[in-house]
Amino acid sequence: MLPFLGLHVSYLARSNSLMAQQSSPLQSYITPPGLRSFIDVAPDSDFPIQNLPYGAFTPAAASTACIGVAIGDFVLDLSVLAEAGLLGDEARAQSYFSDPVLNRFMECGRSVWTSTRQRITELLRSDCTTLRDNAELRTRAFHRRDAVAISIPIRVGGYTDFYSSVDHARNVGALFRGPENALNPNWRHIPIAYDGRAGSIVVSGTDLHRPLGQTRPSDDAPPVFGASKSLDFELEVAFVVGTPTKLGESIPCSQVDEHVFGVVLLNDWSARDIQKWEYQPLGPFLGKNFGTSISPWVVTLDALSPFSVDAHPQDPQPLEYLRSARRVFDIQLEVAIRTAKMAPHEAHVTTHSNTKFLYWDHQQQLAHHTVNGCPVGAGDLYATGTISGPTPDSLGCLLEITKGGKQPVVLPTGEERRFLADGDSVRMRGWCQGAGFRVGFGEVSGAILPARTC
Repeated sequence: MLPFLGLHVSYLARSNSLMAQQSSPLQSYITPPGLRSFIDVAPDSDFPIQNLPYGAFTPAAASTACIGVAIGDFVLDLSVLAEAGLLGDEARAQSYFSDPVLNRFMECGRSVWTSTRQRITELLRSDCTTLRDNAELRTRAFHRRDAVAISIPIRVGGYTDFYSSVDHARNVGALFRGPENALNPNWRHIPIAYDGRAGSIVVSGTDLHRPLGQTRPSDDAPPVFGASKSLDFELEVAFVVGTPTKLGESIPCSQVDEHVFGVVLLNDWSARDIQKWEYQPLGPFLGKNFGTSISPWVVTLDALSPFSVDAHPQDPQPLEYLRSARRVFDIQLEVAIRTAKMAPHEAHVTTHSNTKFLYWDHQQQLAHHTVNGCPVGAGDLYATGTISGPTPDSLGCLLEITKGGKQPVVLPTGEERRFLADGDSVRMRGWCQGAGFRVGFGEVSGAILPARTC
């Protein structure tokens, strides 16, 4: 027996007990930190055996996407494993891993997510011979990530964007209302959000055209129509709903994690000048709905749970229905900008932030979202809003970094940026650092194309 197996008692369950696990639901499955896969994984890889995020991909010789997990530099094709009967009778009969999106699998609920995660981990263990010593099966099941086409992993039915970072809310409020009125009276009492456009959500690598809309450059002049001149990024993460609810049902804070499948990185691209003119009184519209980018790999709550930390103190104490366990994830976040003048692999890092800075946690967000009976479905996203920290290098958008465009960022090329220019690309990364491994998200990236003619 390998010495690290004692780190997690439940890990002693072997593959022939999978169906027993499914009949006795597991609440979570945390992979032991010392476990190793027979696939070589570099210490700085985002995708060790402790992670195993889900995504959708199309192999080079195929015409349709299917579901896999990332492990090191490879994607493990779960449709192949299911067809071979290695993921249990339900996975084989339902064929949900042959779907192009995760929705049907996510609808199965936490007990199935947990048993499946445990079974995949079992098959990838360095001492498990089922895949390791079966050359024919291994050839069909593993694909290099750089040789497949990655697609959006979920069919998004609804998208809600919260406003959960107190540093971000305070910084933006001070820009528009002055420091004395930076936070609106309701901000510390209620998780503020707006409903976004689900149909505009795209996967990493999708380029977006500069949006068109109305702006009002001067308070004493009429509005004008044209391309946004103040295009921005917003550093966020989003929680992916797995278990749906019905109209009239609510989810208390204590049950939120039974409904949340995992987490992705999210860039909520924003046209600040369009947003400024249109947002009163009903909030964002054209300034937001032209595109929202997400990372292609959904990192499960089980993979993130070892990195949970105490959340930001709340004062005053929220109303009873919003009283949660007050835990957030310690996810390190990074934003970099690359201009057309930079080399392909060159980029300037503008931001180092962390989800531990969030004031409202994900349990409070979904509890508030559903408290009046609003239903949620598998694939729905709810995002944190821009994640900023208390220091100048931890600000999550250019609006804050440049003080509303007044203090430009000077890039290594000598270029200046108050907001994004055509040809600029933005790359966001996120990871949790363990002892000798990291649980990461890969990246979410995209470039800005010139505005379309109207």
